[in-house]
Amino acid sequence: MAGLYVGAILLAAGCASLPGDETWEISGSPVELSQLGAGSPPIVFEAGLGSYKEVWNKVFPALAASHAVFAYDRPGVGRSANTARPRDAATIVEDLRLLLRARRLKPPYILVGHSAGGLYMQLYARKYPDEVAGLVLVDSTHPTQFEGDGDLSHRGALTNAALAVGLDASAKAEFNALALSGREVLAAPPLRANLPVAILVATNRSGTSIAAWDNAKGLDLARFYPGARLSELNVGHDVPQDDPQAVVDAIGWTLEARARRNANGTGL
Repeated sequence: MAGLYVGAILLAAGCASLPGDETWEISGSPVELSQLGAGSPPIVFEAGLGSYKEVWNKVFPALAASHAVFAYDRPGVGRSANTARPRDAATIVEDLRLLLRARRLKPPYILVGHSAGGLYMQLYARKYPDEVAGLVLVDSTHPTQFEGDGDLSHRGALTNAALAVGLDASAKAEFNALALSGREVLAAPPLRANLPVAILVATNRSGTSIAAWDNAKGLDLARFYPGARLSELNVGHDVPQDDPQAVVDAIGWTLEARARRNANGTGL
C-alpha cells in the first residue's frame, strides 16, 4: 500500500492551487471545487483517496481553454467538511451527480479518475451510461484490489501509519469502504460497448510482492473494458503530477474517439 493510494495523501497539499475555487454545499456538507471553461463535453476529475483536487493542477488549466473542467475535494479532504453519509462508491457517485447538476454542467461527461477516484468513475460510467462520453482511468483502483494478496493485512505498518496521520474521518470511512465499493462496481451493468476508455497504468513501483499484485491488477483492468486504450507508464502512482502529458493525451484520445463515433452515428 505504501506509495499506492495512501502515498499521495499528503503530497497534493503542496501542489499549486487550481483556479476557479469555490465552496458549494451538497447533501448538507460544504465542499471545495474548481470549475473553469465552457466547452462540451465537460471533463470531470475525481482524485484519489485523501488527495486534494490540486493533484490535477498540471492538467486542468490547459484543458479549460477548450472544455468545461471540474474538480472537487470529497468530504474530509482540504476545506471540504466531513460528513456522516456513507463513503462507498454508490454514495460518492450520487453526490457527484447532484453536484454536477447544481453547477449546471450538462452530461455527457468525460470522466477522469485517479486511484480510488478511478473506481468511483467506473461505477458512474456503468450505472449512468447515457451521461458518459468517455472514461479515463489513471492508475485506477481495481474492483478486487484489496482481495487475496492485496488484503490490507498484507500491506504493512506503513499503511496504517499513513492512514492515522493523513486522513480525516470521512476519508478514513472511504478507505474502509473500498472493498465494498469494488463489489458495487462489479455488481453494476457492464460498460457500454462503444464507450471510449483509456487506461493508464504506472509500473515503476518498488519490487515487493504487493507492488507486483498492484501492477497486475492495474493491467487487469483492461479485461473489463474490451477495446480500451492501455498505456503503461514508467512512473510511480502519482501519475497526474509525474506524467501529466500522459493524462492530457489520454483525454484527447477519448475526445477524438468520441468524435469519430459520433460522426458514424454510434456514440454520445
